[in-house]
Amino acid sequence: MKNTNSLSKSHKILFLNTLAFTACFACWTLNGVLVTFLVDNGIFHWSVVQVGWLLGIPILTGSIMRLPIGILTDKFGGKYVFSLLLLLSSIPLFLLPYADSFFMFALLSFFFGMVGTSFAVGIGYTSIWYPKEWQGRALGIFGMGNAGAAITTFLAPSLLNHFSIEDPQNGWKILPVIYAVSLVVIGISFLIFAQNKKIENSNKTVSQMLIPLKSARVWRFGAYYFLVFGCFVAYSQWLLPNFMNVYQTSLVMGGLFATMFSLPSGVIRAFGGYLSDKYGARKVMYWVLGSSVILSALLMVPKMEITTAGPGILAAKKGVVNEINENTVKVGDKEYPIMQKASLVSENAIFPTTSSWQNVVVSHNQNVAKKELIAKGITVIKFDANMWVFLVLVILIGISWGIGKAAVYKHIPEYFPTEVGVVGGIVGMIGGLGGFFGPIIFGYLLTATGIWSSSWIFILLFSIVCLVWMHYTITQLTKKKELTTSKVMLEAAA
Repeated sequence: MKNTNSLSKSHKILFLNTLAFTACFACWTLNGVLVTFLVDNGIFHWSVVQVGWLLGIPILTGSIMRLPIGILTDKFGGKYVFSLLLLLSSIPLFLLPYADSFFMFALLSFFFGMVGTSFAVGIGYTSIWYPKEWQGRALGIFGMGNAGAAITTFLAPSLLNHFSIEDPQNGWKILPVIYAVSLVVIGISFLIFAQNKKIENSNKTVSQMLIPLKSARVWRFGAYYFLVFGCFVAYSQWLLPNFMNVYQTSLVMGGLFATMFSLPSGVIRAFGGYLSDKYGARKVMYWVLGSSVILSALLMVPKMEITTAGPGILAAKKGVVNEINENTVKVGDKEYPIMQKASLVSENAIFPTTSSWQNVVVSHNQNVAKKELIAKGITVIKFDANMWVFLVLVILIGISWGIGKAAVYKHIPEYFPTEVGVVGGIVGMIGGLGGFFGPIIFGYLLTATGIWSSSWIFILLFSIVCLVWMHYTITQLTKKKELTTSKVMLEAAA
């Protein structure tokens, strides 16, 4: 009965954590929709560079501040840190409607970006309420709050359009107030219904709490999280212009497709926690990184059209060209059929399509030697990178990353049971930085190559690095364990 009551209390905390994290994640990605709307409607005349900074500033704040917030969670407990975070972060959102310049908007974005640190709070506060065999599932369910990004990309554009019907210039100001009110309501609920709990050795000094950061394992987990979380956040913003530029979708359609990527990736995280509990986080990470390699390799093939030399016609014997028409060339007494240009297969074919034809390169009455070229061949290979196949692959890699997000955090309480907040903070910080730097890296690659799928080449290479690093580390640990076991057995035999 005691265990049932204890688990019931844990589930209540988990519900509050997940609700708060969902609201925070929705707020964290607000600028992606709001700033785009303000610029597209001419309310603010910001440059592309300024827009880029406004999109990135909240992500950066929420990333770099995860470590100190994680330390505070370990030291004071999640109830008070989470409540304070929610209430304080609502203030800049309440003030956002009064921003009348780039500087003011950027400053307020910096402060409300603190909601991104909610992950470090929730990880430490959730894990302490559950036994080891439950932590993967609990952290996975908590991580479903990532779906808050989908809430913003799906609902915010419609709300902004609705609010702007009567007042096109100021209607947008209602949206940040709604977000702020939601933070206040959840923050007060936290103070009323949550129960505080912190790790037993919370009297450690800050320098003692930072000792785990010397471990290479922490940074390896951070690299995994840079991929499965950071790149997830990056693509949540990057996919919209990707679909609009490559497939000429509308803004609404592109937003829907981006939501189809981010929503399953957030929701599936709970299933990733279950798999990590059942089969072990290590096996799950092998599957996640392996599938990331395969799927990114498929996604990196760009939509393209290649023109190359095809089969031409050589003269079988010497002679004079005495007839040229649309279908044949006659040299002496021999006729050569000319392949005509045919239209390519319809758009959006799944596999590459080819079309070949021949262009006559000789003229009437020209003397032609044996083996001389009469008509040169041209072949066009066209690959449409079918939009629906692309969308399915994008959803699949998002699901894979969603499972991976849970698996990475399943490792942390196992290896660092008394420093979950600190280690979770640094791993989350590295992952969050992936969300900040990802679009910048993708932008540079697009500029350098002119190919939208160049971002997937980066994902492929980074996935390979993570997979090789993990496999090498595990192999070394296994060898070390076998040597230790052999040594113990020899000593026992002696």
